[in-house]
Amino acid sequence: MRTVLLIDDEKRMLDLLSLYIEPYGYKCIKKHSGSDGLDFLRKEKVDIVILDIMMPDMDGWTTCEKIREISDVPIMMLTARNEKDDVVKGLKKGADDYLAKPFNEKELLARIEAIMRRTNRTSNVEDSIRFEGLIMNQSTFQVTFQDKEIFLTPKEFAMLELFLEHQNKVFSREHLLSTLWGLKVDTEDRTIDSHIRNIREKLRQACFPVEKYLKTVWGIGYKWNSLR
Repeated sequence: MRTVLLIDDEKRMLDLLSLYIEPYGYKCIKKHSGSDGLDFLRKEKVDIVILDIMMPDMDGWTTCEKIREISDVPIMMLTARNEKDDVVKGLKKGADDYLAKPFNEKELLARIEAIMRRTNRTSNVEDSIRFEGLIMNQSTFQVTFQDKEIFLTPKEFAMLELFLEHQNKVFSREHLLSTLWGLKVDTEDRTIDSHIRNIREKLRQACFPVEKYLKTVWGIGYKWNSLR
């Protein structure tokens, strides 16, 4: 799963961006200021940064400059300002692209993919997860087992991807809701249970022995069991 760092002082914009991006296999990290974003980048790696310009305390241009001092991560500037001088200024500060608000969801996703292609951060043929004949292609979002394609929704794909990337780890329903939906823990647990049922059924129909691996941990949640 590719990670996007979102930096914007408006909670509404952070929530909107994650709503658009996460269904397509991205994990979104939300930060409300440039300094918070920089602190995160000093400790963790991400695949791309989407950065607002008009922020108090430290604007996006300054934040972009400081990010470039510590990282070559791709940066997209996102702002209501779209004058050519602002575009040029952002690019000179080290940004890779520039998108003005209000933006179109499809254009946003297309630009993210274009930036990552240009910076060689898109998934390639080898960017896949393989487990006992099950193959998840993280570039095309395709899942196959013994050459038979398994059609998963974006959320189902992201959930299965999370399990396979963290095998034997127990995920609570609350953790799955927070990670994949960005929702509060008081949301219905049945959302997770329904997706688990769908994943199991689709893998079962493809003759993958899902009962052997996708386990219910009673009273807690679920895990992908790969222990022999």
